[in-house]
This record gives sequence, C-alpha cells and structure tokens, in this order.
Amino acid sequence: MKVVFEIPKDGEEDSILVRCRHVSQEIIQLLERVKTHDMLIGYINNETHRVNPAEIFYIETVDRKTFLYCKDFVYESKQKLYELAETLQVWNFLRVGKSLIINMEKIKSITSTTTRCIEAVLANDEKVIVSRQYVSALKEHLGL
Repeated sequence: MKVVFEIPKDGEEDSILVRCRHVSQEIIQLLERVKTHDMLIGYINNETHRVNPAEIFYIETVDRKTFLYCKDFVYESKQKLYELAETLQVWNFLRVGKSLIINMEKIKSITSTTTRCIEAVLANDEKVIVSRQYVSALKEHLGL
C-alpha cells in the first residue's frame, strides 16, 4: 500500500483521497475514524480529561457508573455503556458482556473457559471475561 501526503495550495480545502480495488471493512472503519475523530471525556475526581479511544483497553459499568480503563489511568464517564458501544464501533470496540466493552485492538490472546465463556488477555496483561451470550459475536468479529 502506498501512502501519499500533499500540501494543498492556498485556498484549497484539506481533503483525503482513497483509491482502492476493494472497499474493505477496515477501510470503512478507517474513514469513519477520520470523520469522527472524537475524543471521549473522562473524569478523575473533579478533573476533566480528553481520552483518545485508541488508548482505552476496556470500558466497564460497575454500580451504575461507567469507567474507561487505560494503561495508566481509570476515568469515569458520564455516558451510558450502550452509548459508548455505539460510538466506539468505528474504533473496533465490541460489547462482550452486559457491563463490558473491549477494544479489540488490545486483545493479546483468548482462551475458552470451562463455563463456555472466553477469557481475553489484553495487551496490559489484564484479563476480562467474555460472557457466554457474546462469545459467538467475538468469534465472528475475530474471524474464528
């Protein structure tokens, strides 16, 4: 794949040109990311922070509060889990439990458990459980 950057002339609008033989799901997701380059808002105590979705390992709801788990920090979010799941689909996040969304880019390995769930080990070596009803969605997403 060839990547070309050009500086527009004065008065020209910034633009992105995509030339490809096949519009794959990855290209569609990339374009959606570019269009919606949103940062999430997270809170630690009374401080407000901008959180890049690419830095999030997983998102979990505990006691009706939603948390964004990153490498060094855990942020609280005022958004509901279902809102985040919808917003973050283009960032390759997948709902894998009633109260859990994981960043598929951060999965290091998966293992089946004796209870027909899946244990996912993330890039930070943290383990999360994919509940039974979401196992098929995860496998389909991974192409298994």
